[in-house]
Amino acid sequence: MKILLQKFFDGQTTVEEENILTDFFRNQDVPAELEIYREFFDATEKLSEVRFEGFEDDVMNHILESENREKKRYRWLWQTVTSAAAVLLLAVLLVNYNQNKNQFKDTYDDPEIAYAEATKALRYMAGKYQKGMAQLQPIAEIDKASAPLKTSLRLVNKGFGEMEELAKMEEKLKKQ
Repeated sequence: MKILLQKFFDGQTTVEEENILTDFFRNQDVPAELEIYREFFDATEKLSEVRFEGFEDDVMNHILESENREKKRYRWLWQTVTSAAAVLLLAVLLVNYNQNKNQFKDTYDDPEIAYAEATKALRYMAGKYQKGMAQLQPIAEIDKASAPLKTSLRLVNKGFGEMEELAKMEEKLKKQ
């Protein structure tokens, strides 16, 4: 009986074995050392007799009601946020449209004056570009001065590569 009890508490009994245990503890002749389990099996037997009619339905209804409440709350929040974003987007587009409406007006009636102004702007930009390129000239000189060093480093690296190949060949010869 102790082995069957151990199997029961490990969750490894069959329904038939559980019925044997229940019948055993329902009997009046239970050894003293197993008497402590009698109350447990009496209680489980009484609980198995109680019928919870509609209990599952009540639990499911409660769960579904909770889910619906949460969905309604999140749906309301989502609708509010998207509405506010849409209104903000429309306001930005309207303001931007009104500002850009007058941006591309003809500012010069005389084409010669317009040409002169465009030439002036392009010369200004060319001057700034030339000034920026002049500041990069020392970098070009450094690059030119380091060219022989780069060539020397390539030769040294090539020599190291050849030394590695020789070392590998030497290892192969040692293994043979």
